[in-house]
Order: sequence, then C-alpha cells, then structure tokens
Amino acid sequence: MIFSKTLNHWYSNNNRELPWRQTKDPYFIWLSEIILQQTQVRQGLPYYHEFVQEFPSVNHLANAQESDVLKLWQGLGYYSRARNLHATAKYVANELNGEFPNTHKDLIKLKGIGDYTASAIASICFSEATAVVDGNVYRVLSRYFGIDTPINSSKGAKEFKKLAQELIDVKDPATFNQAIMEFGATQCKPQNPDCSICPFNTSCIAFAENRINELPVKIKSANAKKKHFNFLVLISSDEKTVLEQREGKGIWQNLYQFPLIETNKGYDFEAFKTLAKNHSLLKDKLFELSLYNEADIIHKLSHQHLHTKFWIVKVDGDLENGISINKVHEYAVPILIGNFIESFNFD
Repeated sequence: MIFSKTLNHWYSNNNRELPWRQTKDPYFIWLSEIILQQTQVRQGLPYYHEFVQEFPSVNHLANAQESDVLKLWQGLGYYSRARNLHATAKYVANELNGEFPNTHKDLIKLKGIGDYTASAIASICFSEATAVVDGNVYRVLSRYFGIDTPINSSKGAKEFKKLAQELIDVKDPATFNQAIMEFGATQCKPQNPDCSICPFNTSCIAFAENRINELPVKIKSANAKKKHFNFLVLISSDEKTVLEQREGKGIWQNLYQFPLIETNKGYDFEAFKTLAKNHSLLKDKLFELSLYNEADIIHKLSHQHLHTKFWIVKVDGDLENGISINKVHEYAVPILIGNFIESFNFD
C-alpha cells in the first residue's frame, strides 16, 4: 500500500539512532517499551542505559531485589510498571528458562504486557505482522483518515487496531511499526506539527479540513480528586529520621515516605501542631515544628491532585526505628519525596 511505502521511506531518512533499534533481543526491546510507556524518549533514555548497565540480562533483573528495581525506576512514575517488570523478569528467567515467548498470543499473557507491547516485541524481534497502536499511532491515523471516534473508547480501540492491522507492511512489520511510532513522535506531533514538510500533506484529511488541533478525539475523564498530604520530616537529636514503607495496593506500593498525616483540608500552623501531637511517633515527646513550604506543593496524578506540605519536626530524644539522615538517599521513594530530599539537603 502507498501509505506504508511512504511511511517507510520517511523513516529511512528521519529515524533517530536509539540503542534499542540496534538489536532484536526481546529483553532489550521489552525493557525499552516498558520504560517508554507514559514517558518520552528524552526522559526514558537515561533510565534505559542505567537499567541495561545494572541488569544486562533478564536473569540479572530477575535476581535483583524489588527495592533496587524501584530505586532505579525512581522519577519515572507509574511504579506498577517497575513491579510488573520485575515480576515478568522472574517468570521468564525461572519458568521459561530465560527465553521470551515469540508470538503476540503468548507475550500478552505476561504480567505488564498489553496488546501494544506484545505487538512491538513480536514484530521487531520475531517478524510477526501484528500492528502496534499507541498514542502516536492513534494521532497519525486519526488525522490522516479524519477519524473522530474517541481513542479511549472500546469502539475506538477496536477501530484503530483494525485499521493499523490493514495498513501494516506484512513483509517488514518491524520497520512499519517503528516508523509509524517515530512519525507520530517527531513529525505528526501533538502540538503544532510542521505540516508543510509532511509527506502526507496532500492526502491527509485533517490537514485538508484544518482539523489538526481537533484530532484525535478523547473522552474527558472525571475531575481528579483533591487530597491534602502532610509529611512529618522527623529529625532527632542524634540526626536520625523515619521513613515508612507504604503497604497495600496503590501507585506507591512498597515505596518509602516520611510519616504521613492525610487531611480533608489545609491546616494553619497552630491547628496542625495540635494534630501532630497526637501522632504515635510524637506522643509524650518534646518537639519543635516548622513548615518547610508555605505554599502547597501540588503533585498531579492521573486520578488525584496531592496538595502537599512538608513539616520539619525536630525531636528531643531518639526515634524508634530511626535511620541516619545521610541514608535517606538510598531508599526508593516517590518523585514527590525525592524532590524534597534533594532540596532539603539532609547531608
């Protein structure tokens, strides 16, 4: 088809040199795809290099401690990706003798691998003609064909997958899949694409109808919930602090944080001091309280916005289960906590 030939020709002249494009080893392709979910290449590339250096094979990753994997992942967000990455590495290493499945049907059974990632690995590593559909592909196809079906609807997912499958170059699915993703990332960009140099500008419906900024269509999600997080940064007389590991399900599962008091509203200094006195770590202790940030630090997640304050609590005496303040950098923490640790300078 003319579409795939034009796309592949564009890719041969415009593709970026990226390390995972120099290999067909499924471990490295899988690793890159998991890192790049919800993450741009420029942000994910340093993480990819660090993971490859620290864990050069699926067996190395499988034998790692989860805390080490989470620490290396710190800053990428969506920590379930890291936990699934580790779980799948252990499964491949221990149950599949270190060999990844070679078909989309079997790859998609692995934890953390959906249709897109399974298609990427199957096509790039094993030449299976199964089309990838990610945000970049949705954008390219919706604009070129003028499709206004919402991309985050079940109808849209099926429609775009079917279309991508019809367009794929069955003789060279690896190049086609990488080309359409690259085209969406660097040419048919979300904002202000340069349509004057686009090889499809004479046949693109969105360009012809001046609808570039309208496509793709996405159903708006419900408003994010507002939460108030108050972290107690305890510092004892012998320069120790407390980090607690989060338990249960959630995006920060198994990560560490300072003791947290979650409230349904913001508190002024005196009101919060009264609240803090009742915390189990501070009962019957003398302490001096100060507020690190007057304005809330707002940390936006997909489903909630965290309005955060860090309260510095200098405690007279020791702390149960305290750790040396110069050890806080060694723990895997959410980026919100990590940014505070860097700015506060515990050393």
